Amino acid sequence: MAIRQLPAVVVNRIAAGEVIERPAAAVKELVENAIDAGAQRVEVTLRDGGASLILVSDDGSGMDAAELALAIERHCTSKLPDDDLQHIRTLGFRGEALPSIGAVSRLAIVSRRRGEADAFKVAVEGGVKSAVEPAALSQGTRVEVRDLFYATPARLKFLKSVRAERDAAIDAIERLAMAYPSIAFTVTGDEEKPLLRMTAVAPDLAGKSAGDIRRARLGAILGRDFADNALAIDAAREGFHLTGLAGLPTLSRATARDQYLFVNGRPVRDKLLAGAVRGAYQDFLARDRHPMVVLFLTGPEEDIDVNVHPAKAEVRFRDATLVRGLIVGALRNALTVAGHRAATTVATQALGAFQPVHWSPRGGAAPALTLNPGLAEASASYQTPLTSTVPAVRAVEAPILESVAHPLGAACAQLHETYIVAQTADGLVIVDQHAAHERLVYERMKAEIAATGVKRQILLIPEVVELDPADAARLAARAVELVELGLVIEAFGPGAVVVREVPALLGETDIKGLIRDLADEIAELGGALSLKERLEHVCGTIACHGSVRAGRRLNQAEMNALLRDMETTPHSGQCNHGRPTYVALSLAEIEKLFGRR
Repeated sequence: MAIRQLPAVVVNRIAAGEVIERPAAAVKELVENAIDAGAQRVEVTLRDGGASLILVSDDGSGMDAAELALAIERHCTSKLPDDDLQHIRTLGFRGEALPSIGAVSRLAIVSRRRGEADAFKVAVEGGVKSAVEPAALSQGTRVEVRDLFYATPARLKFLKSVRAERDAAIDAIERLAMAYPSIAFTVTGDEEKPLLRMTAVAPDLAGKSAGDIRRARLGAILGRDFADNALAIDAAREGFHLTGLAGLPTLSRATARDQYLFVNGRPVRDKLLAGAVRGAYQDFLARDRHPMVVLFLTGPEEDIDVNVHPAKAEVRFRDATLVRGLIVGALRNALTVAGHRAATTVATQALGAFQPVHWSPRGGAAPALTLNPGLAEASASYQTPLTSTVPAVRAVEAPILESVAHPLGAACAQLHETYIVAQTADGLVIVDQHAAHERLVYERMKAEIAATGVKRQILLIPEVVELDPADAARLAARAVELVELGLVIEAFGPGAVVVREVPALLGETDIKGLIRDLADEIAELGGALSLKERLEHVCGTIACHGSVRAGRRLNQAEMNALLRDMETTPHSGQCNHGRPTYVALSLAEIEKLFGRR
């Protein structure tokens, strides 16, 4: 078959398959256009999840008749005035969104350039363009997309339910709303019901800092629990600046859905950034739990490549190691500064676990209703079984009044030889002695390793590992760094390394597998991350087995000593698996349990 040039309509439909794969993608592109146009208000209407109608109106700068005619042509944009792809400062820049949407739908655009007296309209139906004509519009731009994918029926079969498509579109808008709190966003669904309403607040008008405004906007989207239990992030390194909010480890989720990452105001999904978040929290969460974070990274445009994918959801960094180190360091520093703080949701969950009891006049107690298991049952999955036959509650001497003033109070009793009850100035604290001591031991081990280095074990027979010559060279170049982690290697010819010493903590390990993993990571990220993670995992296991076990009787001095250590040890609010080490209940919350409030 002879080679021929495809018709423009077919080319646009092929491009639409890359850029507009579902209604949410069209919504994202249109809202980004509104933001780039300087809009302060963006209104979106969805019908059938966006399949039958997407309507986006804004009060931005608008377009005149000539610009409107060009806007529906491929690779026509106002966002690259100098044709410079090295310094992209807008969300859009490819000039593909509007012609791609018009190729697979019935598209109509009405716009009025700011300061101009007249508005104009242009339409595209299945790739067929109409002439620009006068229209009526007070300001900004109004884009109407009807019957999305009618021109490519096969794509309709891949759409999910109306609700799923609607939720995906709202998620796309929420991501943009997180990055631009000074813009008001409204989303209306079927039957004119409001699905999302975000008011715009500028820091100078509200009398609040930019950080306060951002926390309020993120709280409105992710919930008050996140706003109340998130740590402020603010760090910089070599031209890059990282800000945002990171949830406490005890405020975690079963999936990574609530992790939002932005690069120069652009919402992205990036493996490097996601891996950095995972690495920062690995000491504090079990592998099946994920933190809630919203991070905003800004940096020099020339060091960030956003022209990676037509959907503009991926980026590449000139120095990936620098960016990863910035994120990991900033998150870990914030978690360290938080000290023994645990999420307020822990107390809320604890209150919900209490089971109200109504007493029968004939004697005996009758449960009023069945709620979540109590505290002892909730911790049974990670505590050793109780075999002791001593009394469940063991009271101790009256607490010293001075101790009550401490953040975690003074020990009053030990429950089931597992939980310490302490009185604070304004309530009480219940501490899981095993989980708390596990964190204390782990942090001491890490501090000792940082101070004295990782102890090494000499191999009786050195291990030769064959690698790709480039991988072997990269490993050899990092030999000094690896020694600090307890691994001693040397180059062994052009395509191999010889391993002479390994970290003693690892015990018997797959040396070849470890070396190959390190080679892959150094090639991709420039650092030996897996070795650090393995060492930390071993430390965590040792800490778990070496800590005070559930079922051990403690005297008052031991319990108070544990409380004081927790107050001065970073991350003591959760164990190495991300579970809370203590629950704090205020007097007001206790009084609510008894109907006093």
